[in-house]
Amino acid sequence: MSDDLADRLRTEGWTVMDDDGFINLIGPLWHRAIGDTFEYAIVGQAKHRNRRGVVQGGVLMTMADRTCGMTARHVSKAESLATVQFDTHFVDATQIGEIMVSRPRAVRVTRSLIYMATEVSVGDRCVAASVGVFKIMRQPAMT
Repeated sequence: MSDDLADRLRTEGWTVMDDDGFINLIGPLWHRAIGDTFEYAIVGQAKHRNRRGVVQGGVLMTMADRTCGMTARHVSKAESLATVQFDTHFVDATQIGEIMVSRPRAVRVTRSLIYMATEVSVGDRCVAASVGVFKIMRQPAMT
């Protein structure tokens, strides 16, 4: 990613999320809050390229799953969640250099499950639509 693009994202209120886990392999993952809405972004890079020269669908799925999970955790105040089901529909190709943005939202929250949805977009163009179910993991009681 170019310094100019990183500077543009910072100017628009984005900050890089520190994460040394799996998401770091496809990131950096950028985030910002607009009111009560969380937004996450990843810039398509050469490392994301598939054989057709566009961003690999697994990058979009990983981004959607992680961002829905983070937002579900925030909404539920749960310490730990697990993805139970996750469905993604690929709508359009993402080019290397494009900024992919996810804006996840809670559809329904119960005592044990959180239903989430997000669209990953590039500008006004939807490139993927995802829905997921996340289980709130209960910590065992300490005796």
